[in-house]
Amino acid sequence: MLKIIIFLFLTINLFSKNLVELYRTEGLSSVQKIFDEKLKDENYWLNYLSDKNVELGFYETRKYVLLTQKDQSEIALYDVENHQQNLILKNSIIIGENEGDKFKEGDKKTPIGVYDLTEKKTNLDQFYGPFALVTSYPNLFDKIQNKDGYGIWIHGMPLNEERELFTRGCIALDNPQLEELEKNIDLTKTVLLTSPSILKSATKEEISKILALIFKWKDAWKYSDIDEYLSFYSDEFQRDDGMNIDEFKKFKTRIFNKNEKKTIRLYNIDISPYPNSVGKRIFKAIMDEDYISPSVKFFGKKELYLEFINGEVKILVEG
Repeated sequence: MLKIIIFLFLTINLFSKNLVELYRTEGLSSVQKIFDEKLKDENYWLNYLSDKNVELGFYETRKYVLLTQKDQSEIALYDVENHQQNLILKNSIIIGENEGDKFKEGDKKTPIGVYDLTEKKTNLDQFYGPFALVTSYPNLFDKIQNKDGYGIWIHGMPLNEERELFTRGCIALDNPQLEELEKNIDLTKTVLLTSPSILKSATKEEISKILALIFKWKDAWKYSDIDEYLSFYSDEFQRDDGMNIDEFKKFKTRIFNKNEKKTIRLYNIDISPYPNSVGKRIFKAIMDEDYISPSVKFFGKKELYLEFINGEVKILVEG
């Protein structure tokens, strides 16, 4: 054991000395490139994730995952802080009267996907119980599929104690369980996954590929490498404004031809396996983006829906 510790100490010190020398002779940008290359390496991420649980996703800002498995009629709350996933509680639920994914207002179906909880509503009709937690349906992926409707909530049972058999598309549970659930979460740091059946867990290999891709994509974007940049996009790609892949290629080629110097920082990354009804292996990634160029400054959220195709990751939707 002592020999291993000494070896690691010497290796770390040698690496540090090499970085200091590189910084002294070639400047900070050379050191930064070394770290940038590490972030593009799947093996680096596999090693980073070795002692972490990513079955429900990879979360740097979220503390809780709510998992609804529709055919099991259950909702489970997990604590995912510090990349560990611990079950806090599990309850029975009722869902929309009709099976399948929600597409139209009034179809009485519970959506399938990944959603935020946006607010707590009180002083509602007694039908909804003591309060309701509002979801972000329809999200960007829903809108790209032309889904409509609104008002998908997690709510309680009628206060007149006449328990319903189904909802109009919401997720409902008994009032004491709803109250217990709400006490155990931070609304702003909770993500809701609604799956038609038992969720297909994420693997460390999948998450590593996605994280490496994000940083490869960022560097291609930063250095205006149009061919590399476009290679990360699916042929079925759509942007949040409806732009398809051919339109997007023409648009980005014009932008990249300016060859502007850019600073791009991506951080606070959250990645969720995305249950869906289109038969694809999809993940949702949302992160903070700082973008600075001579013509544009942007500080906000970047949202990607990524598809695995023959073991490779492609960007399917961007917002």
